Amino acid sequence: MNDKSELVVVAGAGGFIGGSLVARLRAQGQTKVRAVDIKPLREWYQHFPDVENLILDLNLKPNCERAAEGAADIYNLAANMGGMGFIESNKALCMLSVLINTHMLQAAVQHKAKRFFYASSACVYNGDKQKTYEAPSLKEEDAYPALAEDGYGWEKLFSERMCRHFHEDFGLYTRVARFHNVYGPWGTWDGGREKAPAAICRKVIEAKVSGKHEIQIWGPGTQTRSFMYIDDCLKGIELIMNSEILEPINLGSSEAVSINQLVDMAEEIAGIKLNRHYDLSAPKGVNGRNSDNTLIKKYLGWEPCTPLRTGLEKTYRWIHGQYIARNSDKASTRQESAVAR
Repeated sequence: MNDKSELVVVAGAGGFIGGSLVARLRAQGQTKVRAVDIKPLREWYQHFPDVENLILDLNLKPNCERAAEGAADIYNLAANMGGMGFIESNKALCMLSVLINTHMLQAAVQHKAKRFFYASSACVYNGDKQKTYEAPSLKEEDAYPALAEDGYGWEKLFSERMCRHFHEDFGLYTRVARFHNVYGPWGTWDGGREKAPAAICRKVIEAKVSGKHEIQIWGPGTQTRSFMYIDDCLKGIELIMNSEILEPINLGSSEAVSINQLVDMAEEIAGIKLNRHYDLSAPKGVNGRNSDNTLIKKYLGWEPCTPLRTGLEKTYRWIHGQYIARNSDKASTRQESAVAR
């Protein structure tokens, strides 16, 4: 366990999970937190005045050295990523994230950090094991022989190995978790980088508000996934960071659903039924993926446990509030413009 007075660095703190992690650290009494992200502070999902907030491009080694200076613990969640639409259209950009983790590991060694956490992804898993719609439960060993998702998945797999070898060669305490589809309030819900739960919630809200009872679904709707609520993700990060687990480990829900079932839940929450249109040309990812939690239960006696229906309702309510507020702001701006003319 870390000393609450020692400096903790969160890279990628302007993002959904990173911002939520900073909030959790503060709530737990961490007195020294350095939050780092490339985005301007106004674009961060969450930021706090009692935290050292730095705007740095962590693709650049000197900036990683600045970020890691004096750190006891480093959580690296910084990456170029988003939903499937973004990942499939930005493979080179996703792979460039290897610079971030490489430079952050070097900086951690240079500044004698005590512990280093790396956020990997289920996208590292062999694609040949994910061709069925039956949501195969993927064990950690299923990442090899390697056939990761092109671009993003290969970068994550390589960076996992980098963490392993920095532990072996330099004695750096490293922990690696493979995230499975994290969702929840304070997450991306529009603009092309959002994950399926947020995208579905937004589309259902748009359909209800507009009165056009239609929804477009990417792919056939039969593709299966598991989705992990943000609170479970944050608890898992903490438990894994404080564990004796040396190898990469799954951090995800084992509750698999199809995209059609995800839409069913969102419709039920909204109290509406929609006509569904399937875009078979849109990015859809692998046919089936689920988290096998045998290993995390063995090591920690715990696994992510928030039911999808429970987490999705909280997420829907939050996105609904954001959607209404945004549209109200737009309406006010248009009204002010009309008065000015």
